[in-house]
Amino acid sequence: MRAEIINVVDEIKQAISLLRRHLDWDQAVRRLDWLNNKSEDPNLWNDAAEAQKLMRERQQLDDGINGVKAMESQLNDNIELIELGEEEGDEAIVKEAEEALKALMAESGRRQVEAMLSGEADGNDTYVEVHSGAGGTESQDWANMLLRMYTRWAERQRFKVELLEVHDGEEAGIKSATILVKGHNAYGWLKTESGVHRLVRISPYDSNARRHTSFSSIWVYPVIDDSINIEINESDCRIDTYRSSGAGGQHVNTTDSAVRITHIPSGIVVQCQQERSQHKNKAKAWDMLRARLYEAELKKREDAANAEAASKSDIGWGHQIRSYVLQPYQMVKDLRTGVTSTAPDDVLDGDINPFMEAALAHRISGKPDVDVADVD
Repeated sequence: MRAEIINVVDEIKQAISLLRRHLDWDQAVRRLDWLNNKSEDPNLWNDAAEAQKLMRERQQLDDGINGVKAMESQLNDNIELIELGEEEGDEAIVKEAEEALKALMAESGRRQVEAMLSGEADGNDTYVEVHSGAGGTESQDWANMLLRMYTRWAERQRFKVELLEVHDGEEAGIKSATILVKGHNAYGWLKTESGVHRLVRISPYDSNARRHTSFSSIWVYPVIDDSINIEINESDCRIDTYRSSGAGGQHVNTTDSAVRITHIPSGIVVQCQQERSQHKNKAKAWDMLRARLYEAELKKREDAANAEAASKSDIGWGHQIRSYVLQPYQMVKDLRTGVTSTAPDDVLDGDINPFMEAALAHRISGKPDVDVADVD
């Protein structure tokens, strides 16, 4: 067997192993057997909502388990074909089996991405918050660049983006902003982006053209539906109203319609100024707060590997997940996975799928993080 094909076989075997681990194979098989038996219970549909939930779970497990079994079967069959073809000197059989293995490798990659997006809330819409770090205009401009990057990424994915609130910087950029990204698996894709992002560049705001380092943080949390009950005591919250900020003009808001809610026990703060009505902004802010509290619980249950509490920690050295260097060289490097790009302009224009896929795979494989000390 040629060295290239041996590498392909090794990659497929590794993908199958990761998928089995992600499924928690033995537990998944037992659970599927139970669900198959449960589906035959005539009383199951007495509770339609619960029945639909169980059937979705059954379908998901069935697809995952049978998909892995099919990959294993195809892998073994094609290895046997190659060995048979080599023994008989039949190059046509060998070539056909090798092409089938390469196609199977591509299929394994697709299944890994699907497996990565099978978390409890991965299919949901998501909120994305951007916060500038210390550094005034520099970090505020960087925060605005990140806001544009995620907006462009969402547009590339054909997702819908709504700007819920924005606090402009004094001279340029933004102090903070929140967007709502709507689309299938929006949260699943974006969930690994929470953390501090570092920018190194020659400052356009420095008359001496010196190199500056800026930090901004990203916080991602899923939209939750009515089926998820998150109880909040209003006595634990402080509600403030303020005047919405914006570009001005005929639609500028002249009333204190923007709403900020602070959940005192957790320190979580959400705010909304999208609507002209204070009542509507308050309702949206309550939804955002419930989503933030749910996301915090998800992190505990899923033992998430991404940078935690990014917007609650110091936005600076030691907390960053990705470095964007524009000067003296050009490179974007993810500090968790080691994935790099030498085209930062493309990355800042929304080409961030390779970083997301690697971060999602990192969660499944459990490989150790890249040492931040090794990154310039």
